[in-house]
Formats: sequence, structure tokens, C-alpha cells
Amino acid sequence: MKIVNLDGYTTNPGDLSWEGFERLGDFTVYDRTNPDQILNRAKGANILIINKTVLNRELLEKLSPELEYIGLQSTGYNVVDCKAARELGITVCNIPAYSTNAVAQLVFAFILQITNQVSIHSQAVRNGEWCDCPDFCFWKTPLSELSGKTIGIIGFGSIGSRVAHLAEAFGMNILAFSPSKKEKGSLKCIEFVDMDYLLANSDIVTCHCPLTPQTTGLINENSIAKMKKSAILINTSRGPVVDQKALADALNNGDIAAAGLDVLEVEPAKKDNPLLRAKNCYITPHIAWAAKETRQRLLNILEENLVAYLNKKPQNVVN
Repeated sequence: MKIVNLDGYTTNPGDLSWEGFERLGDFTVYDRTNPDQILNRAKGANILIINKTVLNRELLEKLSPELEYIGLQSTGYNVVDCKAARELGITVCNIPAYSTNAVAQLVFAFILQITNQVSIHSQAVRNGEWCDCPDFCFWKTPLSELSGKTIGIIGFGSIGSRVAHLAEAFGMNILAFSPSKKEKGSLKCIEFVDMDYLLANSDIVTCHCPLTPQTTGLINENSIAKMKKSAILINTSRGPVVDQKALADALNNGDIAAAGLDVLEVEPAKKDNPLLRAKNCYITPHIAWAAKETRQRLLNILEENLVAYLNKKPQNVVN
């Protein structure tokens, strides 16, 4: 059994172990794979493990019939032509819901950074401004409480639901939009509403929807115009959910107050991305999933998926 991981580095840069995969077959791992290296590295593999490597129909046909299984190191599976894989008898499995807590945590890291401005005030203290201050305290920007504010959650899967529970703990009111019917569960301060109502009435809007033709550019010039000028936008879902130029223009023009983004349309970021220079825009390099505990969970599920497939009981199949 030949197992090849084409995108190993981001999942395991050296602080975790591949031992479980080494026990399952002849295992080779590459840190990262360029498009022109895919065929040479993957040829003859029975099992391919990928993250951002794109496997289109042409490549899959060239790797067939040896290739029988593709294990994704991610929840999203748009990098694989799943229709072609199904036709060629290749099973494709993803990693669902492994990063729920970590992503929700980063959502509130953005929110708290923007509302409490920790970095600005910490730097001010380091610069000696508190030492020279005549008062016992000072603040350089307006600060605000979350209690009583309204958070609007677009998409109410496992991450959106977790964000709602954290928001309720902060004393926030919750509006949620979901294209399918969802239950409130134990949440007490939530209301399911349409998109326009959510945008108009939320102090914070956070995106937790998958990338589909319907959600591409969901946050655009028109949707931003419906938001409060004091609103904060958070996106930890997929970069193309947000129209980057529209958001940059809105931030620079004061049409919304701030944004926190962990994802962009193109990653790594391009130097000409307008959001890199936009006012009050906080960007992290797609790190919501990157905590060691989160990556270990991913690795565990990745191995479990492969073992289940080898035992002829495949799980988390997406095709």
C-alpha cells in the first residue's frame, strides 16, 4: 500500500507524528507540492493525502487505476473534482468539525482586539506613555462592552452554533441566518432572521458559511451598505465569501467600523491586496485551525478515516 502526502507541512511542521500512517503502508510525506510536481510524486500511489493541492479530472485519470482513496486534511473539498473521482472509483474523505472550538475562539480574539484594543494600549505602555501619564489610567481609542450588543451569525453549522454559545456567555443578543431550518437548542437569546434584517441590526457580523456559488461575494457593496456604520465584520469561513475591494472601500470610507479576517480570496496574500492597507482591518494568516491541539485532532481523524476505508467501512465520504 503506497501512501503519499503531498501537503504535509501545515498540518505537521514537525511538532506532531506521522507514525500512524507509517504503520499502514509505504508512507512518503512532502512538505508542499507545486502543480508541476503532482504527477511525478503521486504516480503509483494507492492513497493520496492533500490539503490545498488541486486534483482535477485530468490528473485523476492519469493516476487511475492505482489511486483508490484521497484523504483531505481539511473540511472543504473543492480542490478535488469529486464527480470525476466518483466515476473513477476513487473515494474522497474530509475532516468535518475538527476545528469548531478553535475557529470560534479566533472570532472572539478578533472581536476583543477591536473592542478592547489590547495591542494599541500594550504598545503605549511599552512606549512609556503610562509612566508619563498624570492619571492612573488612560485610553487611546474608544472602548466598548459586548454585553447587550447584537451579533449576527451567517451560517449556523457547528462553528456558527459554537460562536452563538460564546456570545451568549458574553451577554450578547444573537441573530442568525441559515438557509436550512435550525433549532435553538439551549440558546436563550437567539432569533433566526433573514439576511437583510441581520445585516441591518447587528453590531457584529460574522461569516460561517461554506463557499458555494451562492455565498461567493455574499459580503459585497450592497450587503455592506445595509450594515451599521459602527458594525464590525468578521470572516473566518472562506476568503471569496467577501468582496475584498468592496470591504476595503467601506473601511477606508468609514461605512463600517472594522474587520477581522483570517481568510482571503488568494492565499498567501498578494502584496496588492487592498485589505492589507485598509483602515481598521485586522488580518491573520489563516491560523484559526492551527493550534497544536486542533491539528492533532485533524491528524487523528485523518488516520481514522483511512483505517475505516481500509476496513471497508469508509466514513466522512464527500463523493
